[in-house]
Amino acid sequence: MKKTVVLGMSGGVDSSVAAHLLKKQGYTVIGLFMRNWDSAANQDLRGNPTLQDDTCPQELDYQDALKVANHLGIRLERVDFIEEYWRDVFEYFLDEYRKGRTPNPDIMCNKYIKFDAFKKHAEMFNPDYIAMGHFARVKRNGELKLLRGVDPNKDQTYFLSQLTEDQLSNALFPVGELTKEEVRDIAEKTGIPTAEKKDSTGICFIGERHFDEFLRNYLPAKEGDIKTLSGDIIGKHVGLMHYTIGQRKGLGIGGHKKYDNKPWFVVGKDLVTNTLYAGQGYHHEALYATECLLEDVSTVNKSTNLEGKHITAKFRYRQKDHAVTIKRESDGLHVHFDDPVRAVTPGQACVFYDGEVCLGGGTINTVYKDGKKLPY
Repeated sequence: MKKTVVLGMSGGVDSSVAAHLLKKQGYTVIGLFMRNWDSAANQDLRGNPTLQDDTCPQELDYQDALKVANHLGIRLERVDFIEEYWRDVFEYFLDEYRKGRTPNPDIMCNKYIKFDAFKKHAEMFNPDYIAMGHFARVKRNGELKLLRGVDPNKDQTYFLSQLTEDQLSNALFPVGELTKEEVRDIAEKTGIPTAEKKDSTGICFIGERHFDEFLRNYLPAKEGDIKTLSGDIIGKHVGLMHYTIGQRKGLGIGGHKKYDNKPWFVVGKDLVTNTLYAGQGYHHEALYATECLLEDVSTVNKSTNLEGKHITAKFRYRQKDHAVTIKRESDGLHVHFDDPVRAVTPGQACVFYDGEVCLGGGTINTVYKDGKKLPY
């Protein structure tokens, strides 16, 4: 008998090629399109709609997924996870910004939607597997392992790092063994309708809209001073939530007689005084950390013990690996860097690797340099 796979189809080229590959391998493929965002939620703080004339990007994506399903001759269902997404992803997203941190909603979307709500819904089809179009791999010889995708530029294990072996137990990643170029080539040669569709960028519920404008619809911004670490006022910010550590664009700092024309970067925040700190130069000393404290640490395998390990870590997506040592201290799990790392940002994920294997990760809480807490 053919085995059944329920595949998350987003309307993009990666999941489209995943569907083609699974069908070619002899599976019965059922596509499932997730509707995670209600366009009616696009309103300002007074409840006034902000997208009166726009067609919801999700609807366009669904139409693309339907074209692909029809082209491949597979079944496509649509399911709403709007309530779950708002509760488990969007509320987290807003709360992190309220704290002055920089969240990573894609990680929460994988943890709570794609490999939880989706997986539970897929059970109605009694599948042997579920599948996604992520660039990642799963190895099942003995203990399950989550491996980096073959294409180092597209590897998405950073966003899957909060998943457990239970969530991955029946997961397939058909494009994980391919490069992005190979995915595009397959799509073109097999006439898949999304072959030339651009990759989506940014956060799914924002789409192509201006991020700062979207954020203002949900969180009131409070202007404040931009200062140097020595206390000089050098400008005004439009709200701390609109800035992240290491950011250069959008500071609007003009010329000052006391300072030269080197570019300014965000080097710190103070929520209590509503102050944004800036420093000159990409390699400003305040941007380099030697240690961080994590929260919400999770490992793919329950048996993994991170304490004392000398492995590598990423602190941002597509960042190069950094050698680190992990230590359990009185206030939690600390990550010590072999060499200083630039712009380690609270709210972002620290993801651990042992060679090709993604071990898990946690959320960056506090950042230190030579034992001293940085103003992040």
